[in-house]
Amino acid sequence: MPLLLFRSAAVAAATLITLVTLIGRPIAAVAADDFTPDQRRAIEAIVKDYLAKNPDVLLDALQAAEDKIKAEAHDKAAAALVTQRQALLDDPQSPVAGNPNGDVSVVEFFDYRCPYCKQVEPSLETLLGQDHQLRFVYKEFPVLGSESKVAARAALASRKQGKYDAVHRALMALKGQIDDSAIMKTAASVGVDVERLKQDMKSPDIDSEIKATYDLADALDIHGTPGFVIGNEVVPGAISIEDMKQLIDTARHK
Repeated sequence: MPLLLFRSAAVAAATLITLVTLIGRPIAAVAADDFTPDQRRAIEAIVKDYLAKNPDVLLDALQAAEDKIKAEAHDKAAAALVTQRQALLDDPQSPVAGNPNGDVSVVEFFDYRCPYCKQVEPSLETLLGQDHQLRFVYKEFPVLGSESKVAARAALASRKQGKYDAVHRALMALKGQIDDSAIMKTAASVGVDVERLKQDMKSPDIDSEIKATYDLADALDIHGTPGFVIGNEVVPGAISIEDMKQLIDTARHK
């Protein structure tokens, strides 16, 4: 659990116990200045002793805080799936694989430097080969540094040469450090005109597409890679092909 959440929950639990069980006054009427330094030290000691003897109180507070955060994130993502549907599924700047007229769309937010994205890539390729009614939308989401941004820009720019699929697969298969030189060599290895690519990478359309993806990910509460949207489900993190098939089947029969 994040340290900030732990501290917030601990403070909330301690404050609640202090005010309700010890003071007996309305919460809104109590302020720190109401207590002398000696009183505050005494209260802190009592609260510490209470929590030591009743650790479940703190655990319950932590669980309640975690549940609240999850519920808020779920509600935020559910609302964004409605309001951002067109940007998610039908942005003409987002590359599409599989069947463009498929009955279910899978959207992936990914980074070429993300090891988990690379791990799940073979399963995605297998799935696309098996399910001919699947539409797959790529969202270039470079969150792992400047090299990730270069790779995303190169991949998007390669569309002008009709090479996105080849560049995408090659970058996903690339091992070791991904830097500018490796990115250009990889693009060249699949037949891309690198000098033209470098010019196309300067297009403001690419800036707009990447910014739109950042905004969309934020709206969906996706903060890492990979992240998937399958039907009405937002899935943070890598997912097995079996679980993905189940989510696709659910979306297909709704």
